[in-house]
Amino acid sequence: PFPTYDEVLVCTPNTEEEEVELIVWRAVSSDSQNQKIYCLLGAEKLVYKVAKHLESHFFHLLQSSRVHDYRFIIFCNAKAHNSYVITAFDTYKVTIPCYSKTEIQAYLNTHLKVPYGTAPVAQAFEEPYQQNVKFVFSDQAGMGR
Repeated sequence: PFPTYDEVLVCTPNTEEEEVELIVWRAVSSDSQNQKIYCLLGAEKLVYKVAKHLESHFFHLLQSSRVHDYRFIIFCNAKAHNSYVITAFDTYKVTIPCYSKTEIQAYLNTHLKVPYGTAPVAQAFEEPYQQNVKFVFSDQAGMGR
């Protein structure tokens, strides 16, 4: 399953230390045994102070935690060479191969179809391409706008 809203933090230069701290805590805490996958998207956009806090908080929690099978993914733009996050987590780096737009669309169309005969709630997402994943972007997340 795709990550839910509490598992993903979309980073911007305005992302605060507390937001980063919360998602790291969720990923590495003993409660993380619930098989969720926690993600930082666009982590290269974090300002230095927040990126430094991410690094120190992550490694501090990792040392004090008994959880060793956590699921935490940091997504960064490979072209952002001046990012502190990329430098700090370089030993964990995995390069994802580039796929064409057509290959990505074909994969999503194959794997994200609403199954035939599903509950009415899932059927609400059928328009226009029978996809069961939608992205909603907001300037004020959590405010219903």
